[in-house]
Amino acid sequence: MYAIVTPLQFLRQARKFFKKHPDLRPRFAEVLGDLQKDPFQPHLELHTLSGKLAGCYAVSLTYSYRITLTLLVSEKEIILLDIGSHDDVYR
Repeated sequence: MYAIVTPLQFLRQARKFFKKHPDLRPRFAEVLGDLQKDPFQPHLELHTLSGKLAGCYAVSLTYSYRITLTLLVSEKEIILLDIGSHDDVYR
């Protein structure tokens, strides 16, 4: 089981995101639960990022929205970084 870490920066971003998209809260909870169990499940579409986000990962919330994160496998810890549209999180 992986531990989910939510820094203050992520919580602020999530608050703004869910004001605009309250219907995605259940999907977010589902994705977090699946991340905790095993972040490498195929349906999460976990993928590494490159460029200025090298070393980070992203998972799909929906087709249009992503969650970026840092995954520390040795410590079994997932640090959430950002949530938003594809273009917003990869900026």
